[in-house]
Amino acid sequence: MKIALLFPGQGSQVVGMGKELYDKYPKAKEIIDLAGEELKKIIFEGPEETLRITKYTQPAIFTVSMAAFEVLKENIDVSKYEFVSAGHSLGEYSALCAAGFFSFQDGLTMVKARGEFIQKASEANPGTMAAIIGMEKAAIEDICKQASVLGVCEAVNFNSPGQIVIAGTFAAIQKAVELATAAGATKCVILNVSGPFHSSLMSPAADMMNEELKKYTFNNPLFYTYTNCDAMLTKDAAEVKDKLVRQIKSPVKWDEIVQNIINAGFDSFVEVGPGKVLSGLLRRIDKSKKALNVEDCASLEKTITSINN
Repeated sequence: MKIALLFPGQGSQVVGMGKELYDKYPKAKEIIDLAGEELKKIIFEGPEETLRITKYTQPAIFTVSMAAFEVLKENIDVSKYEFVSAGHSLGEYSALCAAGFFSFQDGLTMVKARGEFIQKASEANPGTMAAIIGMEKAAIEDICKQASVLGVCEAVNFNSPGQIVIAGTFAAIQKAVELATAAGATKCVILNVSGPFHSSLMSPAADMMNEELKKYTFNNPLFYTYTNCDAMLTKDAAEVKDKLVRQIKSPVKWDEIVQNIINAGFDSFVEVGPGKVLSGLLRRIDKSKKALNVEDCASLEKTITSINN
């Protein structure tokens, strides 16, 4: 069996995530305890407004995703399967950590730094994001170009056919939403986010992350990861740092990543971490594919049974 592990990004967080796994599985408890008491309290107890702050959201999702992965790994015979991994935005760190490019502790430190850098860049260059549903890529890129007279406006998340997220300054994004609505978009939604993620406005965060990553040594992985900025299978530890810097200020090519995984012969997908956002995107990209998931005890047991049988 060829299994693709998918790891969620910011937006999948929910207060109490990972608590069932923490209470039942020692490995999950070990990972979440390593994140520290403050973060653990925010993950399990919130409040939601605090969990939604980028500098807490990112390490929280990374921690819960890695706890779920370690429990899954303990309960299947990993030697029997071929794996690849991919993560949406922040989830790329979970995907790389699962593959063995770096340790959980190093990953957590990097993700904490990334969250702080993105928070700083968002405060220095305020903006927002909007999801445009039911329009082609070329049409959205043309709308972004028109709206750019009012500020930065860029297509930044290519999530699935007909679902693209744009990011930029408030005035430009508002204008783009008006233009897309007038042009016949099925739906336009201004997202509840704290910044214009993956746009060129995040360049200061990318520069800070570039310096941060110089502190770490990456390993040769156990399996390979598809990366956000180019949708390519990344095998070389030496390439990863550059790609992690690029992804902060570059579009997430998620639809291409999933299509490349399918084209490589992977037909079993497991979303590891909170929520089922990526499972939903998978169905939009290829209706014949369905993802299992691991976020609590029931979903873990269902996934273990499916894989082991």
